[in-house]
Amino acid sequence: MSDFSTTLSKVNDNYFPMIERQLIGNGVKMDEYAKSCVLNAISAINNSLDSKGISWNDSDLDKSNITQILLQVASLKLNAAASPREVYFQTRNVSVKKKVDGKDVTTWKKQVEMGIEGDGNDAILARYGRDVKKVGQFWLVREGDDFTYPEYTGFEVVPPTWRPKGKGDVVRVVYPIMKKDGTIEFHIAEREDVVRNLVAHMSNNMMNETFGVCADRYKATTDQRKAIAAKKSEILNKAKAAGMAALDDAELQQYISPAWTEPQSRESMIIRKMRNNVVKKIPKDFGNALVEMSYTEATDESYSEVQREIAEHANTEPIDISPQPGQPNEENDLQPEHDQHEEPREMNFGDEKPTSGSGPDF
Repeated sequence: MSDFSTTLSKVNDNYFPMIERQLIGNGVKMDEYAKSCVLNAISAINNSLDSKGISWNDSDLDKSNITQILLQVASLKLNAAASPREVYFQTRNVSVKKKVDGKDVTTWKKQVEMGIEGDGNDAILARYGRDVKKVGQFWLVREGDDFTYPEYTGFEVVPPTWRPKGKGDVVRVVYPIMKKDGTIEFHIAEREDVVRNLVAHMSNNMMNETFGVCADRYKATTDQRKAIAAKKSEILNKAKAAGMAALDDAELQQYISPAWTEPQSRESMIIRKMRNNVVKKIPKDFGNALVEMSYTEATDESYSEVQREIAEHANTEPIDISPQPGQPNEENDLQPEHDQHEEPREMNFGDEKPTSGSGPDF
């Protein structure tokens, strides 16, 4: 057996029991398809790490984040090996602030991020959509197509009509949804509405931007923070006003990832966002708090941004508060009996030796 196969086998053996225990502990049965999704996710994550020259043994790799991702994959049953794929993974460096001997120290961690593709959202809608019987094939309506919007009168619906001609950019996406009572709903997303996704993307990319006001936003004064916030608002307002034309604005492009701006990927990105905008607004019933939380964490961009912000500021301002006489010590009284989050058990792949004090190796 090759070293590659041996390593993946050890990773599988390490994560599988832990993921299954957490799912069962939250009332979710891990069926064979969910297990297959986890296997495919581990393989896809391995490819993502390998492309960046990162090993599972890397002491800078955030392994707890991988645990959370695999839990989301298993609970939502997202298949990285499906075609078209339902979920993808990428790696990025994230800065983490912490106190060392009373001083602020910035450390960098390699973190795996998960993104749900349009087909992944379709699978979630088909599986968890409230009263959804069937998700029809979505329509990609182009500029040159003949299209009429649906009409609604009370409970009566006149369906939309679409005559494809195959000319121009996709200007809207339409999802026909069959409900369990036999009624048909039509959910529509417009191209111009994607500007909201673009602005959110730009805001996230500018999280650590100081625009030359200062060198480090964490050390900025109150006036400097106001100046940074004003500049950020100015740029985002310019993007909102420009609409999708913002993608061609040279000043704005520095805050936009190439997947949005490059000709070969721009259109597919816009279509994916339109599809996501439709599917996200359709009510869902997950029937389990863990599955619902997994969906929120995986799809809510503002939630993810807040979590990254918390991680970056974690442990930077320790506060020591003593309880008033006669009051209980809340820190002790509210401490849970055990930590629900399990770290993978210590393992070492290959010939690398564990680094003292760096946590478990994988």
